[in-house]
Amino acid sequence: MNTPIASAALAAALLSATALQAQTLDKPLVSAQELATLLDSEDVAVLDIRAPEGSDSYAEGHVEGAVNAPYALFRGPEDNPGQLPSEEQLTETLRKLGLTEDRPLVITYQGSDETDFGAAARVYWTMKSAGIDDLAILNGGLNAWTEAGLELDDAAVTPQPSDITVTWDDTWTASVDDVQAAIDGETDTQLVDARPESFWKGEQAHPAAARPGTLPQSRFFVHSSWFSGGPAIVDADAARKLAQENDLIGSENLISFCNTGHWAATNWFAMSELAGIENVKLYPESMVGWSNAGRDMANAPGRIQHLWTQIKNVF
Repeated sequence: MNTPIASAALAAALLSATALQAQTLDKPLVSAQELATLLDSEDVAVLDIRAPEGSDSYAEGHVEGAVNAPYALFRGPEDNPGQLPSEEQLTETLRKLGLTEDRPLVITYQGSDETDFGAAARVYWTMKSAGIDDLAILNGGLNAWTEAGLELDDAAVTPQPSDITVTWDDTWTASVDDVQAAIDGETDTQLVDARPESFWKGEQAHPAAARPGTLPQSRFFVHSSWFSGGPAIVDADAARKLAQENDLIGSENLISFCNTGHWAATNWFAMSELAGIENVKLYPESMVGWSNAGRDMANAPGRIQHLWTQIKNVF
């Protein structure tokens, strides 16, 4: 005879199995041909995160049915680009875009180079944290789409507004307190700088940062390491191998950061979604937010050296 507890457990298991079966996008990357097949057979939402107009823009051609959602919608102000929009702002944005938690979502971007991928990764991270977990990125972007001989559409799409309400899940978000605890040795955490070594060394700085440097106790693993000579990121097997070879596996926690949470989003995506490393977080404001708050830095140059670095960055 089934007990109430056993019946409840069975019901939970059935619900879990049903949820898994309903997952249309079973991996975080889709190829151009895979997306084309999905669009023919499934109800899939597509976001194009490029600018509305101009060179390499939404207006010049996009995947048929794609809704334009410029990257800036998911970013902060000019003096702190990595800052998160509020739950209210995200709710308004996602409603206007017609997004819901139960509809699969594919994010598209230009695919011009490795840095370009960071925008798609940052939007993916935002969507996942906002409650949309059936999602993927078009690997290689619109460049891969056209290279596969697939057509672009130039008709603008106006979505039907949704009633989604965003409650932010901070599972993948590193707070300032999380970063400080890692620096103070209170947690077993690797702080991983996604920027080129010159930034980590304090030889370069983002224009919005108060000064050059990096987080104390950090190491660098540049975001471009996950690519092999083109704009398409490596697959899951290659990502796991890279993570293992570079000692990115084994710590209790990993926090990815950069200047504004853009390059860091690539490292987060590769480590969390491709390599399958648990407890990987993204510090969204990264070094711009950290330095402007006047917090302790490593590899920060002296005043005269800082002035020289600013001059070099201008010229």
